[in-house]
Amino acid sequence: MVKPPEVLALIPARGGSKGIPRKNIRAFAGAPLIAWSITAALRAEMVTRVVVSTDDEEIAAVARAWGAETPFLRPAELAQDDTTDYPVFRHALDWLAARENYRPDVVVQLRPTSPVRPQGCVDDAVRLLLAHPEADCVRGVVPSGQNPFKMWKLDPDSGRMLPLLQVEGIAEPYNAPRQSLPKTYWQTGHIDAIRASTILEKGSLTGEIILPLMIDPRYTADIDTPADWERCERLLLDPQIQAVDPLVSRRPFPTRVSLLLMDFDGVLSDDLVFTDQEGKEAVRCSRSDGFGLSLLREKTDIQAAVLSREENPVVSARCRKLKLEVFQGVRQKDQILKELTAARGWNPAEILYIGNDLPDLDVLPLVGFFAAPADAHPEVLRRADLILKHKGGRGAVRELCERLLANSHHNNLET
Repeated sequence: MVKPPEVLALIPARGGSKGIPRKNIRAFAGAPLIAWSITAALRAEMVTRVVVSTDDEEIAAVARAWGAETPFLRPAELAQDDTTDYPVFRHALDWLAARENYRPDVVVQLRPTSPVRPQGCVDDAVRLLLAHPEADCVRGVVPSGQNPFKMWKLDPDSGRMLPLLQVEGIAEPYNAPRQSLPKTYWQTGHIDAIRASTILEKGSLTGEIILPLMIDPRYTADIDTPADWERCERLLLDPQIQAVDPLVSRRPFPTRVSLLLMDFDGVLSDDLVFTDQEGKEAVRCSRSDGFGLSLLREKTDIQAAVLSREENPVVSARCRKLKLEVFQGVRQKDQILKELTAARGWNPAEILYIGNDLPDLDVLPLVGFFAAPADAHPEVLRRADLILKHKGGRGAVRELCERLLANSHHNNLET
């Protein structure tokens, strides 16, 4: 049998950051910045060990809490503002070889300052490197935002502008159409996969033969300043961004559901309210959703109920028509759910919850599965186990009911 490669993910995280003090353990979108790199390594199929190289005891403690090893503290002389990556990686490999007789085949560098990583990029980089024995390194790249052939440098003596680069066959590349210039790429901090021999024998973190791993430019994120931090956090609000997220571990659709628990506004309604001159309110709901719930009641033993913050007669009226038990005026949904679960003997693993807004996230750890309509709050979309194709009050509940019906039919066939 062929022995699988030993792949070490090494995450450098010194304590003396100047631009953003203590940035490696500062909360980025809800989790310490370093946790994003640790999670990317832990979830990668090809990575066999995850180590954080730091000079700071507090960073080391946070790293261990998120699942990484910290077998050593980096010497202070390797944690200065001008310290390059190579001596940090050489120190780690030498220490692990001398103290543990541990010698990886591949070393993966995951810089904490590039936290928004596409899912699968770590494994893709390692597999690409292993597929090319001649290569020393694989590095993540994106198309350059600005073409360097249109860039300039200044002559220190005359102060005149001089073109930064020349192109054979094009006299004035800075005046040429962009399409006629060579394509260029910018290296990101998402991922480097390096042969250990490149570091130990060639004294380099790249070597001579470097292969590109193309990264979707939407994931471009490099945090150096507070403005970078805010911009990168906003990236995660884009539902098209499917980043490795330490706070999100999407659970599989449950094989057994005994209770469908729903928010009302934005789930059974489209989150709009109509108010007349006397202050009477009306909401817009979907007959399709109602029919889906009636099918669920007729064809399965799954019960359904509503957990709503609203204290509004329109909620009661709609739930009464749909034959749904409703709990209204609920300000702390997690608390009432704990009480109901204990009082009624519900199995949390068999509860499927659908919600659309921030208060609904309180119940996420208390249920077996959490679904969200397509137009839910961005943070809910980020954390949900399932994002439905339909919007709230526009077929989201019907879609979920049909999935539950199909799941119940499949289970019945198996038994």
